[in-house]
Amino acid sequence: MKVVFAGTPEFAAVALRALHEAGFEIPLVLTQPDRPAGRGMQLQASSVKQYALAHGIPVAQPLSLRMDAKDPQRAQEARAAHERLLALEYDVMVVAAYGLILPTSTLDIKPCINIHGSLLPRWRGAAPIHRAIEAGDLETGVTIMGMEEGLDTGPMMLMERVAIAATDTTGSLHDKLAALGARMIVDALRKMEAGGLPATPQPEQGVTYAAKIAKEEARLDFTLPAELLWRRVRAFNPFPGAHGLVDGVTVKVWNAELAPGSGTPGQVLAADAGGIVVACGEGALRMTELQKPGGKRLPAAEFLKSFPLAGLNFS
Repeated sequence: MKVVFAGTPEFAAVALRALHEAGFEIPLVLTQPDRPAGRGMQLQASSVKQYALAHGIPVAQPLSLRMDAKDPQRAQEARAAHERLLALEYDVMVVAAYGLILPTSTLDIKPCINIHGSLLPRWRGAAPIHRAIEAGDLETGVTIMGMEEGLDTGPMMLMERVAIAATDTTGSLHDKLAALGARMIVDALRKMEAGGLPATPQPEQGVTYAAKIAKEEARLDFTLPAELLWRRVRAFNPFPGAHGLVDGVTVKVWNAELAPGSGTPGQVLAADAGGIVVACGEGALRMTELQKPGGKRLPAAEFLKSFPLAGLNFS
């Protein structure tokens, strides 16, 4: 079976690696253009591109796949990509966190299968892992689905569930789901080869949307309940990193837990080796790992040595 793969971040690279190691022929990988990254803002290839190049797999990086794009360069690159796909011998396209919309012209060439990190129809959209943790969901999972024009509305082929632990962050849950999705897509294609991969329409009930994470969301509002802030700290770890302001200085909060206590929202109730306890709209939040600008992520005890909080509060 020949598989065209479309994906960009590490979540997708894990699946690409699994398909390659399982022996599927991959005549082409589609991934987003290189982006500036790091302190030097140097152009950096996506995780998918890095894996593909390391294993001799051809790569294409069109700005768009929409041939009707208003921008002439995007439209030209989309036409070139479309012509390349039409001329290519392949059986199925596998998509995982690609980041570009696949138009009907692409979907109509060959069957397209998506690896989605949620239990559809819950958390359709760009940030299903973040939103599941933020909402306090007790479980999530991976759905292998057929693709159509709607946003993650296609029929479901395989689904497996994963419990969300109280200690899970988006980072840790991402790794679990990436590994699960990689195993499931290999299973799905083998079943497809054997002629046995039925698809079930998604139910109309239970639809929710996982909107893309905006950096502004990561600012902790201490007038909110501590439980919601605790979930957000976990949901925004590692990106974009929850934070609060202390005397005008942005302090990132990487790990936290619920704590007893009450007071004016933002008031520091305790600051010791056990953590920094801050009053919230309801209850209190104990911050156990923090980071000041230009510094490293540190346990609360180490953080306090260089950033004492005497007389200061969070806002």
